[in-house]
Amino acid sequence: MPPATAIPMEIKILDPRLHGWGLPRYQSDMAAAIDLHACLDTAIEIAPGDAPQLVSAGIALHMADPNLAALVLPRSGLGHKKGLVLGNLVGLIDPDYTGPILVSAWNRSAPGTPPVRIEPGERFAQMVFVPVVRPVFRIVEDFTTETARGAGGFGSTGTAV
Repeated sequence: MPPATAIPMEIKILDPRLHGWGLPRYQSDMAAAIDLHACLDTAIEIAPGDAPQLVSAGIALHMADPNLAALVLPRSGLGHKKGLVLGNLVGLIDPDYTGPILVSAWNRSAPGTPPVRIEPGERFAQMVFVPVVRPVFRIVEDFTTETARGAGGFGSTGTAV
């Protein structure tokens, strides 16, 4: 039974191999994101310093809700252990985008380290769905209230623990 917060969403399976590898789903009861499979015909290797490569996740979504978006992130273990991150660091999927989900994969490791190898069907990225707040802007000359911090940034609140 889906949780009370479940939101209906349409998904197209663009790569039939996902039926064998596993359809997008949460890997545990409290997982925040679904894993994405690398829909590749053959394994790829991305050496440190190589340009990012686009990898298909084999799906398309129709969120149909302007108050939702999806974020594509690297899987934590692959980023930490192998240096696999996203070429754009975080991928944003707008709610009106209904095309194929493509992931920009990049090897951030130091030069001279082994390439990152991504196998067909490997779970290599993850997608989390987040609420979107869409403010209505009101142009002002001055803000109606001040804050203690004001315009201070980049270390203005100090570095002491």
